[in-house]
Amino acid sequence: MSIRRIEGINRARSYFRCVMRISMPLLLFAVLFSCRTPKKTTAFTPPRIYIKDPALLEQRADSIFFAAQRSKILGDYRTAITQFSDYLRLKKNNPTAYYELSRLFVEVHNPGYALGFARRAASLDTSNKWFQITLADAFGVNSMYDSAANVYDHLSKRYPSNDEYLYNKGMFLAKAEKNSAALDVFDQLEQKTGVVEELAYQKQRLLLKLDRVDDAAAEIQKLINQNPGETRFYLVLGDIYNANDRTDEAKAIYNTALGLDSSNPRALIALAGYAKKEGNYKEYWAYLTRAFANPEYSIDEKVAYVYPYLQMQEVDSSKLKEGLQLAQLVIQAHPEEAKAYALQADMYSQAGQLDSALMDYNKAVTLDSTRYTVWYQLMWIYSRREDPNNLLKVSTIVAQKFPQEFMGHYFKGVADFLLQNYPAAIDALNSALMANKAEKGMKADVYSLLGDAYHATGQHSQSDSSYDRALAITPNDATVLNNYSYYLSLRGEQLNKAEEMSRRSLELEPASTNYMDTYAWVLFRLGKYDQAKQWMEKALQAKDAMQNPNMLEHYGDILFNLHEVEKAMEYWQLAKEKGATSVGLARKIAEKRYILATERE
Repeated sequence: MSIRRIEGINRARSYFRCVMRISMPLLLFAVLFSCRTPKKTTAFTPPRIYIKDPALLEQRADSIFFAAQRSKILGDYRTAITQFSDYLRLKKNNPTAYYELSRLFVEVHNPGYALGFARRAASLDTSNKWFQITLADAFGVNSMYDSAANVYDHLSKRYPSNDEYLYNKGMFLAKAEKNSAALDVFDQLEQKTGVVEELAYQKQRLLLKLDRVDDAAAEIQKLINQNPGETRFYLVLGDIYNANDRTDEAKAIYNTALGLDSSNPRALIALAGYAKKEGNYKEYWAYLTRAFANPEYSIDEKVAYVYPYLQMQEVDSSKLKEGLQLAQLVIQAHPEEAKAYALQADMYSQAGQLDSALMDYNKAVTLDSTRYTVWYQLMWIYSRREDPNNLLKVSTIVAQKFPQEFMGHYFKGVADFLLQNYPAAIDALNSALMANKAEKGMKADVYSLLGDAYHATGQHSQSDSSYDRALAITPNDATVLNNYSYYLSLRGEQLNKAEEMSRRSLELEPASTNYMDTYAWVLFRLGKYDQAKQWMEKALQAKDAMQNPNMLEHYGDILFNLHEVEKAMEYWQLAKEKGATSVGLARKIAEKRYILATERE
């Protein structure tokens, strides 16, 4: 006996059944081919049809019916619904049309209409079991499980040899949370069919809901008695005991399962868990590694088991060793699975062992180049290692393979910018802005970098616009405030705005000598030489600032404009010694006078 398990409502019953209930032979051909993929339907207003000649009306009705069936076959449910409705204007008492409309409205997810038409079909022909089944399904999709169960109750009494009707009655009662009533139905069915696996499982679930653990276990024991060599039944029984904290019974069952299958991963993992709780680490590790060595143990379950080690190693360094051992076992059991190498790479990456992580991530994308998350990890590591050449290679591939992903274009823009490929960087960053999944903060980073890239290519209006957009998103981004204000000061444009932004960057990061240098330079361009000198001298109190040729040159410029010529010459010369190579600086030293710089060195 074969029992069909219902999960939700089975909307896809064989339309072969429909053929048996149609009284008109002409409909047979159309109904045989009436199951197709649904299309979205919308509201409709069928036209009125007036035909007086009975023969012509019959011909017209048949034509519309066949057209409706054809539309349904083609998956054009909107048209089919309209055509069946037109048919009903001519043949308003044909239950088949109501039946068809009910099924169509189920397909287009309109349960209310489906129920209305199913009720009409069932009331017009109370003897047709297919109309009754459709009515039960319509009750089901409307969450009227009691009513659905009632329909199947009538069907099971009318057709006592059909066990499926009784089974479905029990399933709908279970959905209605009438667990005891459902259990009675399944008991009644078991008396007819004997022990059946699916039926035993359904009874076991209901018994657990009723807190009848021993009875639930007894249902699975029936399956074990009937199939003593079937390991999976022991595992189910062990899980029942385990879920109800009956440890000794669970351990005994899992060990029995291992006697049948010594490498069974579920039993091994369960016993490993008990050993861990008991503090028996040696036994725990033995069970666990045996399970991981089994290639039949799902790699997804293995990965899910290992991933917590990524967090645990942050507080316990010994967990890294354990996690890597398990990851290596996963690779050995699944040597052609990209997930295995990605798992080990994640472990290495989390531990800061980036060289090893790169090897495994590259192996993973070699095995499966469709895994975007692995490509992302490669880009992230190359960016973290400040390796623009490899970052450009990988990000170029990602941008081509995953054009809708933001990070591929973004990292390509970063790499091109670092390699001074500014036009390419601009193109990549603009592509990033058009891609999906760009967070608000990341867009601000893109606009900021675009501002730098546009400046480098002399496109000042685009640069200013990009910085403005970045600040509109993150108004307190000190880096953008600093860069934007500095570039404005170089051009001698909007100096008051530049002074305001530079001052704000210092309020955000008051210890930054770079921001002090920018502020001093903006004040210098405003002709506020005394204030500029104060800020420049504050910056040069830091040891690293005294090694910065740009800052030294700026200080010389300020001193010269305060008429401290000899001291200015001293700092210009020092800037040259520290590596400054600007043509302007060479002329300042040679001509002993200040020359306005047009760009920052």
